[in-house]
Amino acid sequence: MGTWQWGDTKYWKYGRVHGRKDVEAAFSAARDAGCTLFDTAELYGRGESERILGPLARASRGTVVATKYWPSPRRLRATSVDDAIDRSLARLGVDTIDLYQIHWPMSLIPHGRLAEALARAVRDRRVRAVGVSNFTARAMRRMHARLADLGVPLASNQVEFSLLRRAPESNGVLRACQELNVTLLAYSPLAQGMLAGNYHFGSRPGDGRRWSPRFRDKGYESAGPVVDTLIKMAERHDCEPAQVALAWLLRHPGVVVIPGAKYAEQARTNAAAVEVTLTPDDERELHIKTEKFRYGSLLARPFMG
Repeated sequence: MGTWQWGDTKYWKYGRVHGRKDVEAAFSAARDAGCTLFDTAELYGRGESERILGPLARASRGTVVATKYWPSPRRLRATSVDDAIDRSLARLGVDTIDLYQIHWPMSLIPHGRLAEALARAVRDRRVRAVGVSNFTARAMRRMHARLADLGVPLASNQVEFSLLRRAPESNGVLRACQELNVTLLAYSPLAQGMLAGNYHFGSRPGDGRRWSPRFRDKGYESAGPVVDTLIKMAERHDCEPAQVALAWLLRHPGVVVIPGAKYAEQARTNAAAVEVTLTPDDERELHIKTEKFRYGSLLARPFMG
């Protein structure tokens, strides 16, 4: 489960559209449904997401917490990683972070130095496992090799992956993850709600998504055939469109899906996707309908997973 929406007042309008009681209920519903991994970041709500998640995780045995380091241009020394880890530990109220990730590959600190800082955090037991996020296949392989030299495995690469963002299948990231035994954490697996089938022409979200090209007319025009297919397929399977979209991702070996949720019902719906089994005909139809989304923009390809 992703927690970007928790505490983010600018994009997700936390405190106006949804609040503390909503996300606490979402957490409880997710845990009741068997969800154990919760992903956050120091950037989400300027640390507020970590502050909300921490007490919930501590009170629920078996909860795995993943958070992320933001490679800000102001961070010029590798010791900034140590400082960031300490601040995340304090906000979460824990002694050890289960999974600590580098949020983006663009960093003024060389990746080799970042790897050394991550390995140091594992050795002093402030971090159990380390990962990256939005890394290309090439950058991920380099980080994997550097960490291996330091005796630390690379656990994960968190990238955007959905029926409307199939780039990991074509840019080598999914293949590299499988070859290196690195878990691919799929964020925005519902394309920020577009694949849930709740939005259409003239119906935009009431938060920052309304300004996203995805939720403008051209975005609806592009995604419309996919959403229509999900709606019809969901009717055949007696489930929700979002569950079909998540079930398609879950069929990929080595992929862990982390859909976000602001409300309990969203969390329950997302978790129930594991019960949906797509037929070969379903998969073939979805592949055909989303083939054009296998390739990212020319600008994004060299920099993003």
